[in-house]
Amino acid sequence: MRRRVGGAVLWLMVAGLAGWAGLRLSGWEPKFLWSQLVSFTPYAAALSVVPLGFAFHLRSWPLIAAALAVTCAFAVAVVPRAVPEGNPPAAGPVLRVMAVNLLHSSVLPPVLVETVQRERPDVLNLLEFTGLMRERVEELGLARLLPYRIVLPGEDSSGAAIYSRYPLRAADLPIAAPPFEESPRHLPAVVTLPGGREAEIVAVHACAPSEGWRTACWASSIRALPPAAAPLRILAGDFNSTLDHAVLRDLIATGYRDAADVTGKGLSMTWPYYEQPRLFPKVAIDHVLADRRIAIRSFQTLRVPRTDHRATLTELVLP
Repeated sequence: MRRRVGGAVLWLMVAGLAGWAGLRLSGWEPKFLWSQLVSFTPYAAALSVVPLGFAFHLRSWPLIAAALAVTCAFAVAVVPRAVPEGNPPAAGPVLRVMAVNLLHSSVLPPVLVETVQRERPDVLNLLEFTGLMRERVEELGLARLLPYRIVLPGEDSSGAAIYSRYPLRAADLPIAAPPFEESPRHLPAVVTLPGGREAEIVAVHACAPSEGWRTACWASSIRALPPAAAPLRILAGDFNSTLDHAVLRDLIATGYRDAADVTGKGLSMTWPYYEQPRLFPKVAIDHVLADRRIAIRSFQTLRVPRTDHRATLTELVLP
């Protein structure tokens, strides 16, 4: 009797996980709840090993076959993120790009400036960047470290800025305005590197797929980002999407590569790390997407106190 009940429970687990894996691989994304839930696919993939192990223990071959199929389906979606890829030949200028969501500018200005001094980015994308934060970090020397800047005024979550070691100018990119005034906005720019080489940089801040108006804003804010094109283009920041979201994979498929995925660090989680229960499962929603012609030399996440996001730091080599 106990064996029969255990088998039934395992079949229910396998069926539920099979539905998850099938929905994820299909690319169909029912709005609201699934757009949040699919972010936790790596955890579902790890959970799929549990019924497989018990199925072997029970020596139930139909259950083993079903559970193994589900685990393999998850592996197809998740395992490649942990496997480093090669790079295209590139011998151009090196560009270090750092991006961080400041959580309504809650990060202490001295901490931000010290982080920039230590990590030496060439380009710094700041999200949720307020006017007061700008005053404080520039007083503390950020403008000396990175003298070129383009700032998108805003308060709380709507402001953004790009600071650069090299000359910047505004970019005329086809980025649609967000549907709501309160929503985050993307900030594009063109950086001119030594030797005159140019690259387009976008500080990305997509809407979160949460309740109310943000649900409607989420997918459209990702689709508003420019596809990879003839100019070298780099998107870095808070996408509020994981590699398990079809809308992000569609953007990458236009000719980008995800820096974490390419370097085998695609399971490096970036949110939430502040004012959340320690055991709350983390997800990877901060990304750097680089034109597939650009070599990705390294990618890492950095702890910045008082924000719920990990910063990303990526070293790129242009062709």
